[in-house]
Amino acid sequence: QVQPVESGGGLAQPGGSLRLSCAASGSIFSINGMGWYRQAPGKQRELVASITTGGSTYYADSVKGRFTISRDNAKNTVSLQMNSLKPEDTAVYYCRFNVGATGYWGQGTQVTVSS
Repeated sequence: QVQPVESGGGLAQPGGSLRLSCAASGSIFSINGMGWYRQAPGKQRELVASITTGGSTYYADSVKGRFTISRDNAKNTVSLQMNSLKPEDTAVYYCRFNVGATGYWGQGTQVTVSS
């Protein structure tokens, strides 16, 4: 069983920065894709960014140029550096690890962008 655990959420002002991290605990043979999703109140969960084992990345249009995803394969961790934050980035952020055909979700961390 793989359990991702997020950290690093909190309150930021518009234009500010936050860094989210996610580490996997449990029995891990091989984590394939890693990603960050977010869910704002009243909205569906959406993919924000993802990264493959080889380092190929994907970003939602709304965060391109502002967010950067990175991973450490040896430590089974994934991070999301969020710069130039906007109020519309406010959401609960979840990390997800894919092991084979199974996805594992973290419990989420709140990010609030407000002055």
